[in-house]
Amino acid sequence: MDAVLVGADRLGNIPDVLAEFGLKIGHHITGREPKHQRSAPRLPGGTELVILFTDFLGHNVMKAFREAAREQGVPVVACRRSVCALKQALEGCGAVRCAQCPKAQRSAVAP
Repeated sequence: MDAVLVGADRLGNIPDVLAEFGLKIGHHITGREPKHQRSAPRLPGGTELVILFTDFLGHNVMKAFREAAREQGVPVVACRRSVCALKQALEGCGAVRCAQCPKAQRSAVAP
């Protein structure tokens, strides 16, 4: 599943966390470029999830990417840029279904 990450200059351990959930980084956008702040962005083809790192984004950039995702029917997850915050957001979002996701395990066990 391809994810577009918006925000943060460096990702650190984020790619490892995404791999645990069966996600790979399709595109990483820092959100610092002026064109991201002024124009409505277009999500890259094949995007299945948008992850917004809220502590590195301005409100206008966040709003623009949320709107682009809504128009294309792509789910959005917003969290701080930390491994713990990302794990919590992915586990609680309902957009990601995989073997490690607690929600997927509960639904597989429930009759």
